[in-house]
Amino acid sequence: MKAEMKLGSKTIDIIKGDITESDCEAIVNAANNHFWMGGGVAGAIKRKGGIEIEREAMEQGPRPVGEAVLTRAGSLRSRFVIHAAVMGQDLQTDGDKIRAATRSSLALAELNGINSIAFPALGTGVGGFPFGEAARIMVHEAASLLKSSSTLARIAFVLFDQAGFDAFKKEVFELKS
Repeated sequence: MKAEMKLGSKTIDIIKGDITESDCEAIVNAANNHFWMGGGVAGAIKRKGGIEIEREAMEQGPRPVGEAVLTRAGSLRSRFVIHAAVMGQDLQTDGDKIRAATRSSLALAELNGINSIAFPALGTGVGGFPFGEAARIMVHEAASLLKSSSTLARIAFVLFDQAGFDAFKKEVFELKS
């Protein structure tokens, strides 16, 4: 299942699926600021991509919540994993942390010449943040960047479940109107 929005030659995709199977050059891990990878998206990335992803990320931590670090992607299809510190060790998050982690991830992708990036719904797993609010924040940040002189050509939001897919799709279609 997929929805798409074009912004000139650039694209925002909403995909229902498994982010570890993304064909984007980089995928984003919803991380804690020490970058240990437990369950959810992080656990799936570590299981499919290899423990070396976690080791490489943890060597760069801890970092302030809202920052992001880049690692190789092990045996995943993507080339890189961007670990977005959307929460601290308390595993709590909020809209400001999600906004900062989204911006940091996008900036890190641009800094490294990455042209396509796939995000999960940051903060909505263990962080318990509502899908609709996460979608509003993240889609707005993505659209704002793509409307600027961004080198990114494609930003995908890959959602594992229907509720996440519906929330992000709704937000993208509200941008169109």
